[in-house]
Amino acid sequence: MTWKGFFEGIQSFAEDVLFLPYDALRLGVDSWWVANIMSWLLMLIGVVAFIYWMGQLKKFNDNDEEDKSSTSHSYLG
Repeated sequence: MTWKGFFEGIQSFAEDVLFLPYDALRLGVDSWWVANIMSWLLMLIGVVAFIYWMGQLKKFNDNDEEDKSSTSHSYLG
């Protein structure tokens, strides 16, 4: 077994197994929106997570729960 065969095996596994759901979504779809539904779902999850995270940061910042004392470098505090 050579390194080339090893990497071709990884390529074959990725194309034939891991991307199978994407190939199933792509078959017979003429609409760009439907073809990219996974991308839209991941973007939506990312936006919701970002908004939630920013809300949590604001909540902790408003309550002054964060320890803002300088511990390692004077220029950080």
